[in-house]
Amino acid sequence: MSCMDFLLPIVFRCFNVGACFVISFHVSLMRLLAPRWVSGGKDRRSGLILTIPLCSEQTSMEELSSTLDYLLSIPSEKCKARGFTVIVDGRKSQWNIVKTVVLMLQNVIPAEVSLVCVVKPDEFWDKKVTHFCFWKEKDRLGFEVILVSANKLTRYIEPCQLTDEFGGSLVYDHMDWLNKRLVFEKFTKESTSLLDELAVINETEAGNHPDKERPTDCNFLPSFDPETVLQTGHELLSELQQRRFNGSEGGTAWSPMDDELLAQPQVMKLLDSLREQYTKYQEVCRQRSKRTQLEEIQTKVMQVVNWLEGPGTEQLRAQWGIGDSTRASQALQQKHEEIESQHSEWFAVYVELNQQIAALLSAGDEEDLVELKGLQQQLSDVCYRQASQLEFRQNVLQSAHDFHSTAQDLSQQLDGLLGMLCADVAPADGAAVQQTLKHLEEKLKSVEGALQGLREKGQILLEQISNQTSWSYGKDITVKNKESIDHIQSVMEDMQLRKQRCEDMVDVRRLKMLQMVQLFKCEEDAAQAVEWLGELLDALLKTHIRLGDDAQETKILLEKHKKFVDVAQSTYDYGRQLLQATVVLCQSLRCTTRSSGDTLPRLNRIWKQFSVTSEERVQRLEMANSFHVAAEKILTDCAEQPETGMDLETYEEVEAVGKALLDRLTIPVVFPDGSEQYFGSPSDMAASAEHIRDKIKLVESRRLQQQEEAGQHLDEALETASLGS
Repeated sequence: MSCMDFLLPIVFRCFNVGACFVISFHVSLMRLLAPRWVSGGKDRRSGLILTIPLCSEQTSMEELSSTLDYLLSIPSEKCKARGFTVIVDGRKSQWNIVKTVVLMLQNVIPAEVSLVCVVKPDEFWDKKVTHFCFWKEKDRLGFEVILVSANKLTRYIEPCQLTDEFGGSLVYDHMDWLNKRLVFEKFTKESTSLLDELAVINETEAGNHPDKERPTDCNFLPSFDPETVLQTGHELLSELQQRRFNGSEGGTAWSPMDDELLAQPQVMKLLDSLREQYTKYQEVCRQRSKRTQLEEIQTKVMQVVNWLEGPGTEQLRAQWGIGDSTRASQALQQKHEEIESQHSEWFAVYVELNQQIAALLSAGDEEDLVELKGLQQQLSDVCYRQASQLEFRQNVLQSAHDFHSTAQDLSQQLDGLLGMLCADVAPADGAAVQQTLKHLEEKLKSVEGALQGLREKGQILLEQISNQTSWSYGKDITVKNKESIDHIQSVMEDMQLRKQRCEDMVDVRRLKMLQMVQLFKCEEDAAQAVEWLGELLDALLKTHIRLGDDAQETKILLEKHKKFVDVAQSTYDYGRQLLQATVVLCQSLRCTTRSSGDTLPRLNRIWKQFSVTSEERVQRLEMANSFHVAAEKILTDCAEQPETGMDLETYEEVEAVGKALLDRLTIPVVFPDGSEQYFGSPSDMAASAEHIRDKIKLVESRRLQQQEEAGQHLDEALETASLGS
């Protein structure tokens, strides 16, 4: 542990705008001092080193200024006269923040600073520094500012005086220093305040000489626990006495500052004063005022005892039943509350008397100590016995009220559940059935929980009634207890039978509702299948319109169309199966099916429309395939064997198929119900027709070209023959 670890916590002062104040909020102090410190290292001029690390986040200049005022107030004037070397660690900060901090040092502590070392990043500030040169501002700033890398800081400060953040060997634990300073601050503040309070209390109590003027209690209580403050002070003093003024390993030892040597005697002085005042305070507290009116106490004691053993006991003897309903138990509770109200007035007198007697007994100088103890014992026995009987009766009545209330709630729940089970179920959809089923299950579960609660409350009440002995009421109440026990057991058995009947009906209703859920699910899925089939039909008419640019692409489209048709067939079969399942479920539930009158015709109608459209699509693709095959054969033959000429029959086939295909593109799909629908939009059909026409023109062009070439060959042959003759 470094020497500064001991030195810094000794004197704890903080200056703000020229006024000295003690930091009282530890959290604020930790937040204020956590990022800055005086580690105890010294520069080559024996001046202290002040470290200000900066980060990338916004730095509060106001907090930094307050921190510097505080840190610079700790050393003595002699130490401050040597000047400070300030290390501004800007490796994780921005240049503008570093510049602001350095300029702030000019306004806050220019006289105490002799050198400011700005630790810069290795590669980010070079261009920005040129905009602000501190060496030109030395006269205005009042101190020298240098920009230096962390690894070159040892040029100005010895490594043994630097902490490990800057590659040095000086050992410094800032949090340890801060925690010890907080302990000193806490002890100084609490002990000073406690001394003032104890002095006021002791002086106030000492001025009340007559016993009648002294309060029965210590009305003035200190804000802090003296024992705790003393323990804190002893621990702090022990810590200070064990510290040694040694430098860090490898470093040079140095002496503490003058002001910091006052901490130990200051703590000792505070401890001595605190022990003295605390001793007086304890003596004052022992000197309680005493009540000496023994005759008045005796009279009041006998009044309490006579009433509790007389009218109070008779009131309890008249109350024994538990009622047969919630209203009856409430009436008994109200009557018992009236009895308790009368007793509470006498119990309040008992409490006051007991305190007075205890105060007299604690004094120890009364002549009638034996009589006082006897009165206290008699009063306590009677009051505790009567309070126990009141509490027992209150517990019995409360248990009876809970039991009857639970039985009433359970009866209402069973009536509601029975009403649900007797009502017809006509939900609109599967979600409504599931919601109804869930509500039914919740009702049954709630009934089971209420019945279990009734059993528990009934068992508690039975145990309490069984423990209700004759001595509590002064007469034999066995017969009355048997009536209450029979009533409780009868209520529980009746509720159990009603719950069992409802549970059997719930099982039947649950099976029916699950079948209805399945029915609605099949109908919903069948309707979804119709919707999917309609979407497939719509996709077939609007998006499946290409005929292919060549024979290969047309064959691929045929294969895709077959897979598309398989998907539609599966959807149709799935819908048919679901509709068949709904018929079976409706027969089981004895209700008419709704699917055969609506969903089934829709499913069949859409499937017929899809089948007609699919067949038309296949025929168009097959015609397109025949057209492309014939056209590509002609074009290939013309390219590979131009001398053989074009097959007129093949050409006529191409022309005939192409025209037939063009005619077919203009014809809509006619559904079984007589409605019509075109493939794609007119522009889509026009694009397909244009491609077919272009291919027909290409074949025609090749045919004309071949005819011209044949004519030229014929002319050349005739000319050659004429020349030969």
